[in-house]
Amino acid sequence: MNNHEIDYKIYGDDMQFVEVELDPDETVVAEAGSLMMMDHDIRMETIFGDGASSGGLVGKLFGAGKRVLTGESLFMTTFTNQGSEKKHVSFASPYPGKIIPMDLSELNGKIICQKDAFLAAAKGVSVGIEFQKKIGAGFFGGEGFIMQKLEGDGMAFVHAGGTIHKKELKRGDKLRVDTGCLVAMTSGIDYNIEFVKGVKTALFGGEGLFFATLEGPGTVWVQSLPFSRLASRVFAAMPHNDGSKDEGSIAKGLFNMLDGR
Repeated sequence: MNNHEIDYKIYGDDMQFVEVELDPDETVVAEAGSLMMMDHDIRMETIFGDGASSGGLVGKLFGAGKRVLTGESLFMTTFTNQGSEKKHVSFASPYPGKIIPMDLSELNGKIICQKDAFLAAAKGVSVGIEFQKKIGAGFFGGEGFIMQKLEGDGMAFVHAGGTIHKKELKRGDKLRVDTGCLVAMTSGIDYNIEFVKGVKTALFGGEGLFFATLEGPGTVWVQSLPFSRLASRVFAAMPHNDGSKDEGSIAKGLFNMLDGR
């Protein structure tokens, strides 16, 4: 694949953003809504899919349609340096966590990641979908059924919540991971969904009934705070309209006073 060679720098600790340096005529592709800032001579353009699909209009529509299956938008945005000097464009992570740079040329040209993990990549990197082999297990596993795959030989950036742990698995090594905590893995990892045998433990322990089983060889990236888990905690802490008093009731009352109610 003809990937553009881009340079980058990651800023911040828990609320990170990545600054991509573009030479003249270089392009980076990003998810819609991830832009933070950019220099003057950079041109934005909305495209179908990832811009790497071939086959004319039909190929582009097919590539964009695959993205719908992962819950993403039909469109992506390209940022091209139209100036005569190096320019910069920055992309921010949508929630607290880390941005992981991945050089696909050093990862056998392919990475499989959670469907909402992709942030940006050099033009030429293909963003598609990866179906779980055992479809029934995938359906019951929730997040694990449909994942994204990034293919090419350029740089790609994925984001994840909380602390990121990179784990190397040798051939025959096995790892069990909560389905929401799995961020990405190399193509050599054998991935499946496993049912938790102790149903009572799962029900009363507050965890799900399924987790991902990963077998090496390959590399796995795991996140400590999936967005779904963060969202559920925030929702649980929100005040409710049932007259109950909780931690948010004082703040809610102050908000209503300032709002004139």
